[in-house]
Amino acid sequence: MVFTSLEFLTLFLPLFFIVYAAAPRSWRNGVLLLFSWIFYGWWSPAYLLLFIGLIVLSWAGGLALGAAAMRRWSKAWLALLIAVNASVLFWFKYANVVVETYSHASMLAGAMPLEWQRVALPIGLSFIILQAISYLVDVYRGQVRPQRSFIDYGAYLSMFGQLIAGPILRYEWVRRELADRSLNWSDFSLGARRFMVGMSMKVLVADTLSPIVDTAFSLPDPGFLDAWMGCGAYSLQLFFDFAGYSAMAIGLGQMLGFHFPENFNHPYLAASIQDFWRRWHISLSGWIRDYLYVPLGGNRLGTGRTYFNLMVTMAIAGMWHGSDNWNFLLWGIAHGLALCAARAWRTRAMPPIPGWLSRAATLLFVCMAWVVFRAPDFQTALSLYAAQLGMRGLEMGDALRVALQPSHCLAAWLGLACILAPALPRRFFERLPAALRAAFSLWPLAGFLLSFALIVSRGAVPFLYFQF
Repeated sequence: MVFTSLEFLTLFLPLFFIVYAAAPRSWRNGVLLLFSWIFYGWWSPAYLLLFIGLIVLSWAGGLALGAAAMRRWSKAWLALLIAVNASVLFWFKYANVVVETYSHASMLAGAMPLEWQRVALPIGLSFIILQAISYLVDVYRGQVRPQRSFIDYGAYLSMFGQLIAGPILRYEWVRRELADRSLNWSDFSLGARRFMVGMSMKVLVADTLSPIVDTAFSLPDPGFLDAWMGCGAYSLQLFFDFAGYSAMAIGLGQMLGFHFPENFNHPYLAASIQDFWRRWHISLSGWIRDYLYVPLGGNRLGTGRTYFNLMVTMAIAGMWHGSDNWNFLLWGIAHGLALCAARAWRTRAMPPIPGWLSRAATLLFVCMAWVVFRAPDFQTALSLYAAQLGMRGLEMGDALRVALQPSHCLAAWLGLACILAPALPRRFFERLPAALRAAFSLWPLAGFLLSFALIVSRGAVPFLYFQF
């Protein structure tokens, strides 16, 4: 079940709100927990048991870390809990690719490959484990007190609104609202509007561009236009898919009385690669900074160690995304190198880069890096890079020409307009006629209704970050 499915929109969500609103305030975390488990179990009851096991482990682990009798062993206990969570994540994400890499090397050496049944990746596992680790570390640091109520803690880690693809919530952000929140019309209406905006981003732009992206990245011999159209379409698809999910999750949370932090802040308008990571997937960037980069020493231990820390944290961030091949590790390394280069340029008093050129270079790097992120294997990524450099001819191939439809062009232009609109001066919007400004204020409802009609006609498309 996904947010953009008919089951969710017409059955699950209305039933949840009816039960949630009718329940006494003290029962609402229990209602949220129960429906969140139903939401997750709809995909796989077997993996629901794994999910519940992880909740029990981190809840009990937090209680042990907060116990006075455990203070002597708290660091070892924390290390063990992190190791268990990280091992579960590594198994489900990289067992397949490690075995496949070993089997390929064995075949090259003349040996027989291993017999292996592929391991399925549970949806949302990466986000669940990062939240559990952040909670355990914060309890160890004394930043939060351990939650003694299993229902309240389970509701925090299980909230169906952001369970599958974030934002990555820290316990301290929602601690007070878990204990005391209320349903009110203002929050509900603003949250519903945000949910409709996110759904429009996902269905009208991301899902419409999906066939173009799939075609471009499956071409055996792409040309220059094929490669750049695929790169541009995927850059738009990924942003509107993931930012759309985040908007829907934030909206659902606000409808229930939670106020989640923003997860995107116009990342394609970033002035540098550092600025990009302050704007893209903000909850992950903050997690990497506070739970990886800073504990490794950050920039406090000298220049060489700073570059090492940047490379390690971005490599881990890349591996966190991936499960099918080593491309995600390469993507993380590329961003690590870019961050190191940007830092070296700034610290060595190099001449400043004009703002427009810095923004253009950042966007170009980010979009080209998405190629290796999206490509099914390294050979496909190399083929697309060669085509982008004009080494495979300039014309568009027949496959992409046949697949390209007016709706795809409209979605691309709509996406570009939404990305560039924040860069326009405020006075541009203030000069619009009052009737036009009023129409713009109502567009989320129109977008939601059109999105619903498209879902009915073509079905729901899974969110891209479900695979991460």
